[in-house]
Amino acid sequence: MRYFLLGPTASGKTEVSLELAEKLNAEIFSMDSMLVYRGMNIGTAKPTAAEQAKVPHHLLDLVSPSEEFSVAKYLEEAHKAEMDVRSRDKAALYVGGTGLYFKSLLFGLFDGPPIPGALRTELEEQLANGNRSDLREELRRGDPDLYGRLHENDDKRLLRGVETLRVTGQPLSEWQEQWKGHRPVEEPAAALIWDRSQAHNRVEGRFGAMMEEGLLEETRKILDGSGFGRSARQAIGYRQVLEHLEEDIPLSEATLKSITATRRLIRRQTTWIRNFPGIQLIPMKVGISAQDVGTKIANFWLS
Repeated sequence: MRYFLLGPTASGKTEVSLELAEKLNAEIFSMDSMLVYRGMNIGTAKPTAAEQAKVPHHLLDLVSPSEEFSVAKYLEEAHKAEMDVRSRDKAALYVGGTGLYFKSLLFGLFDGPPIPGALRTELEEQLANGNRSDLREELRRGDPDLYGRLHENDDKRLLRGVETLRVTGQPLSEWQEQWKGHRPVEEPAAALIWDRSQAHNRVEGRFGAMMEEGLLEETRKILDGSGFGRSARQAIGYRQVLEHLEEDIPLSEATLKSITATRRLIRRQTTWIRNFPGIQLIPMKVGISAQDVGTKIANFWLS
């Protein structure tokens, strides 16, 4: 049996999942694209050792921050972990906010068109040589929809968009639309949703706590060790702290940029969650306990 607990960043998923897993006889499966990276603990709000001791967790700490990690690899690891828990008569409780992981688990992987390795290498070299603006302009002309949704530092999607245009002449956004559709969720799924003003307040407090816990030192340690690959470098919080360390922007500015980027992410996550018919939306508010929320969701799923 599989269950899904979703929610934007800073919505309280970890606390609720611990309560919920016990009621469902389940183990927790991370559904967050940044929790796969070892050592990126504070900035990703990764479940602590104490929290992981309460309920077994899967799909955490799979690769170094210097490595890339694909959706296909995530699905492969998820399948192996599901087989393991089923052999012990346990359920899988997926917890996270990465929409692509969620959609791929439900509906299969969006592969897109095959891309010649030589073209990908060529584009990566162009990017490395400082031609990001030319590639972004090429994407703007050929796929304005994707361009409008693309963060200025999202090189992974930039390259994917440009290479799709060059190979097929068709925008990647059109390929994605054909795959996305509006299929309902037919497995038990709930999402924690906060009022926008309360969500904004939670983000500010959460990032301040991360800085106090040592996010700056954690980022510096990774930078001096394995280093950050292209994907891990895009993680909100780490990206801004790296700007402080590598480009000398003031730490106060990096903090403000992190808070702003997180709030934007929450808006995007909330939008895609609401676009899925079949997800039970759980209104959250200050003062509500994780135990009460877990009980409410479990009763709904098990009734």
